[in-house]
Amino acid sequence: MALPLHRPFRLGAALALAATTAITAACSGSASASPGSSAATGSYTITMYTSATQKTVDAVVAGYKRTHPGASFSIYRAVTGDINARIAADERTGGVRADVIWGTDPLSMEAYAKDGILRAHPITVPAGIPAQYSTEYLIPTRLLYNVLVVHKGFTPVPASWSDLTQPAYRGKVAISDPAAAGSAFAVLGYFAQTPGYGMAYFSKLKANGAVQVSTPTEVVTDVADGRYQVGITLDSLVRPAIKAGSPVEMAWPEPGAIAEYSPIAVTANSKKTAADAAFLDYVLSKPGQQEIAATGWQPVLPGVPGPRIPAGGHEVWPNWNALFPQEKQLLTRYQAIFGA
Repeated sequence: MALPLHRPFRLGAALALAATTAITAACSGSASASPGSSAATGSYTITMYTSATQKTVDAVVAGYKRTHPGASFSIYRAVTGDINARIAADERTGGVRADVIWGTDPLSMEAYAKDGILRAHPITVPAGIPAQYSTEYLIPTRLLYNVLVVHKGFTPVPASWSDLTQPAYRGKVAISDPAAAGSAFAVLGYFAQTPGYGMAYFSKLKANGAVQVSTPTEVVTDVADGRYQVGITLDSLVRPAIKAGSPVEMAWPEPGAIAEYSPIAVTANSKKTAADAAFLDYVLSKPGQQEIAATGWQPVLPGVPGPRIPAGGHEVWPNWNALFPQEKQLLTRYQAIFGA
């Protein structure tokens, strides 16, 4: 089956990155049940493709292996666009090799489901996780908030998303590329759907000198270095930068930070049903969710504390079900403004 590509990609970059980011860690011994409903025993390797941050992946995998000492992992970690490239390359050479895909945004993951790459998830989603975060194939793992990073001392600090189109921010704004970063798709989708913004909002940003860079991490770095004064990025990247002494601060614009959920799913090609289920159970268990929270994300399991929304801050959500069939069209319209 040839994978219909929903985003542009650079195959050479993806395969080169695969060589440098593949991680295999093995332990021996028998496995015990995870803090969930599924058990996996014996020695086995789970192959996972993921765009989650390295720190989060390492913490969750280490926690799982403490309760499943027979488990090992082969991990390909990259930005969403390069994962698309890896999957396309797999499909041309025998099929997707991952057992599990842990993505950043629902749009990419839903595209995989529609292309027949995923199978219905093998576990029961824990009580309390909102139903709108799950589909037949996707299970939420964490929440992400798109906010503003501002160079420390720069004024005026934007109070709303619409402020970025004003003359005070001419040539001073950085945004990340939705063809490379999953979280940027949530930003694109929210504004495209929202009255008063629409795709015209991106035209106004471009006309005001906003610059597209590759990833949300690059946005934070460029604002810290003073190349730009304001950028759209993730709160989970701004908080540790502030803590590390970087000259940045976070702004939580109105009408709210743009929220999205990060899904995980099992591939249709995987033959490791018990292991896949045990790992997904662990990710959604209290220990797994605590590890996600400790690495800077808002967990989805009720009762597990995570990073706080600022007092008076709000969150807004794209309508994911409406966005799923529009992904390719929206990206094409965006690229007509900012380029591929």
